[in-house]
Amino acid sequence: MSNDLVSVIMPVYNAEPWLQRAIDSVLSQSHTDLELIAVDDGSSDRSPCMLDAYAADDPRVRVVRQPSNQGVAAARNAGIAAARGDYIAFLDADDWWHPAKLERQLTSMRNTGSLISYTSYWRVTEDGGVLSKVMPPPQVDWRDMLASNFIGNLTGMYARQLGDVPFQRIGHEDYVFWLEQVRRAGKAVRVESPEPLAWYLVRERSLSGNKLRAASWQWDIYRSIAKLGMMQSAFYMARYVQHAVLKRRGARI
Repeated sequence: MSNDLVSVIMPVYNAEPWLQRAIDSVLSQSHTDLELIAVDDGSSDRSPCMLDAYAADDPRVRVVRQPSNQGVAAARNAGIAAARGDYIAFLDADDWWHPAKLERQLTSMRNTGSLISYTSYWRVTEDGGVLSKVMPPPQVDWRDMLASNFIGNLTGMYARQLGDVPFQRIGHEDYVFWLEQVRRAGKAVRVESPEPLAWYLVRERSLSGNKLRAASWQWDIYRSIAKLGMMQSAFYMARYVQHAVLKRRGARI
């Protein structure tokens, strides 16, 4: 196992329209010491065939198959269990990366000694339009993370020495994951870059697009996961709403 090997976890479920772009953005990284663990979560389209073709062509691609559709949390957990790298990064099958993303991220983590890093990213529509640029703070700790998920899951990476934690089958499962990892690490640091290093596709029918449902999930996280009291939960809920509005407007969060 190399100290520079990055395991990229990609859940895949009926992702045929976007899969090639996502995979190509991983395999074209300037940091080439990586493995792409694509977890097929019971797809019924051409995604499994596409994954097999990539795996046959590039030994860095490994395909893990779920026996049935079990959801994104279970797929990511299966990918983490199969990972061999000393760093773990995540990319969903409809998002994509800048070619220098992993290289700049590894350099940042070495220079700062951080066990977790993240980057700025673009929010884009299915027809290619830019909705906003998300620019998170230069550094966050656990209390900062209570106000908002400053770590876009497609940008986050952690050093394996921190230890793995499972994704929970819960609304905002990526937020709960990074909230716990930042608590364990003490802090996370943003990669300094002249441009955003990832593109997040906002699909019209995405679950996260339901604002009332998302707010309900957030409240449950404060009360059930973070174990905050009513007053603290209300305080952070107000900050969560404020940051959600800023993220969609493209302001610094």
